Amino acid sequence: MLAEIGLFLSIVCAGLWSGLLLTLTTILHPIYAAQDGRGFALELRAFLPTARKSPTNYALVGGLVLAPVLALIGLRSAGLPFVLTATGLALTIIGPLLVSNRLSEPLYDVILGWDPDAVPADWRLVRRRYFALNWIRAVLTWAAFLLFLAATWSYL
Repeated sequence: MLAEIGLFLSIVCAGLWSGLLLTLTTILHPIYAAQDGRGFALELRAFLPTARKSPTNYALVGGLVLAPVLALIGLRSAGLPFVLTATGLALTIIGPLLVSNRLSEPLYDVILGWDPDAVPADWRLVRRRYFALNWIRAVLTWAAFLLFLAATWSYL
């Protein structure tokens, strides 16, 4: 029962986080890419403070870490489902947790520190890095989601 609950919650959290990242990378990135430096800075000034403090972010990232741990406890002798879930957990720790915390958050501080009327000369490089970090988190989350699905499929 513990394995099933943990796997279900892993799929739900990874699926919801995947949807957020899909929206960010395929809808918001093109909008931000069309902006000049001032527009990009203003867009992120409107977006980042809310996104950074969203209870949804905290709940989903917490779920992405805790739910697979719960599943792993229930799967401790399940072979392939255990390995798939452990790999999915590793990807969520690397992507949504470490990349966000160690790379994206400091970059957000840089962007939010800009004066929109006098963006730095390297603003395009910073924007490319912002896009790249979002894509890294997205791909890792999508892979984790697929691994959680595969673990569930092989367990049931």
